[in-house]
Amino acid sequence: MKSILNYSSLSKKYIMAIAGIFLMSFLVIHLAINLCLLRDDGGEWFNAAAHFMGTNYIVKFFEIFLFAGIIIHILLGVILQIKNWMSRPIGYKSGNKSTTSFLSKYMIYTGAVVLIFFIIHFMNFYFIKVGWVESPVPMIDEEPNFYAIAQLLFANKAYSVLYIVLITILGFHLNHAFQSAFQTLGINHPVYTPFIKSFATFYSILIVVGFNIIPLFFLFFKA
Repeated sequence: MKSILNYSSLSKKYIMAIAGIFLMSFLVIHLAINLCLLRDDGGEWFNAAAHFMGTNYIVKFFEIFLFAGIIIHILLGVILQIKNWMSRPIGYKSGNKSTTSFLSKYMIYTGAVVLIFFIIHFMNFYFIKVGWVESPVPMIDEEPNFYAIAQLLFANKAYSVLYIVLITILGFHLNHAFQSAFQTLGINHPVYTPFIKSFATFYSILIVVGFNIIPLFFLFFKA
């Protein structure tokens, strides 16, 4: 099979866009599960959701596509950015301003911040689930108590502030990525483009506000 690295730049962009849309769809599911943390039930709903996501065979099957999507999206993003840098090794002369948007110019950097967030998140949750990292709280029936772990993490002001900052940067990344993905796939039309841009803004704000409510809730109402 032809290696994905040998595909043309356009093909890489198509694959990256599809992987990105898949990841953005999963974020909505992940947010819905995380909002269970706000229920005053001692973590019953959240732990039940975590148990389902960790044991259901269909979910575990799609988990393979999730990690593949993350790896492909990051890999192609880095490759395309390096090729872009190499195509113009000499900086723009003063007076020749680029028409590239601000967010587009810094996508590689916001993407790097998102990667840092993923690594921290995996260490605190997924790696505990698979047994690579020891749980900081007692287990429940030989399963991690993810609600108690979340409580412990968000009670830490430094962690909560870092989480809020990283999620906010993720929002900027998503706002441009959403628009760019559909443009790459050829959905760029005077009728559809304004709606896509508006929905991208709505989606990114929803993700940022939704995820950031959680550390704020634990800091101010569960402290």
